[in-house]
Amino acid sequence: MTEPWLRIALAGGGAFGTKHVQGLKRIDGVEVAAIVSYTLESAQAFAQEHGVGQAVSSLDEVLARDDIDAVILATPTPLHASQTVACLLAGKHVQIEIPLADSLADAEECLRVQQETGLVGMVGHTRRFNPSHQWVHQRIVGGEFHLQQLDVQTYFFRRQNLNALGEPRSWTDHLLWHHAAHTVDLFAYQTGSPIVQANAVAGPSHPELGIAMDMSIQLKAENGAICTLSLSFNNDGPLGTFFRYIGDTGTYIARYDDLVDGREEPIDVSGVAVSRDGIELQDREFVAAICEGREPNASLASVLPCYRVLADLEQQVDPQRRAHG
Repeated sequence: MTEPWLRIALAGGGAFGTKHVQGLKRIDGVEVAAIVSYTLESAQAFAQEHGVGQAVSSLDEVLARDDIDAVILATPTPLHASQTVACLLAGKHVQIEIPLADSLADAEECLRVQQETGLVGMVGHTRRFNPSHQWVHQRIVGGEFHLQQLDVQTYFFRRQNLNALGEPRSWTDHLLWHHAAHTVDLFAYQTGSPIVQANAVAGPSHPELGIAMDMSIQLKAENGAICTLSLSFNNDGPLGTFFRYIGDTGTYIARYDDLVDGREEPIDVSGVAVSRDGIELQDREFVAAICEGREPNASLASVLPCYRVLADLEQQVDPQRRAHG
């Protein structure tokens, strides 16, 4: 067995914490050395279930340890920005599950601290890493496919404040700052062109959750490509996000790590990368960037334009936050 050279602490013992643990276990030289969860008991249960790390009671305890090199934050969205800054100031490389922050000011502060420390800072914009989207990206970069329209449906059924495991959540998820962030970033990444126009409308706010449950977003890139994004927490049907790429030489539909053409014929993406697990590939990029001393794909600097677009869209759909932001 390879002796670990990189010891990573994982903060967050939920659904995405599980995905990261599973991915990190498949990377040579990496050890999940500590687990942080919302209680010590839950951290211990998570560590025991997955056979990794030492359970600790707080992120501060992890940041004080000399034997921890990096941290992956799979914690509630409202904590991301402050925890990112804390990790960097403690000398730890950090990967943050999407979104980096739920305001542009906080995202910009994270980037400022990352650039001052020179440590690796990366955000979990997983769509950049899913083999399905990588397959399309390779053809765009190679000049074989020119994207003309990206049509995206992001649909969930969340009329109660529950997480991906169906458990009560202590914070409220957000269609714009979380789920739209995936598509806004992916569209700019795939076109290789900045977003120059962004429009949004939102449906009524939920009386208890206080967030818009439905949203429609239109984007246009400088190169002329357009994107239409529909989001809903009201959808009682097939759940998830579905991407339809419409271009000059074909139509492709991506569903997480799977890809089909416009006639629903499967496309083999097994040779795109060393794994078909987008989270594992994301974690491999984080580890490689640390090892090679370079900026990772989905670095804080590279994803910040996405958060600028989200802030612009928020001005259109949330006047109350605009007035007090």
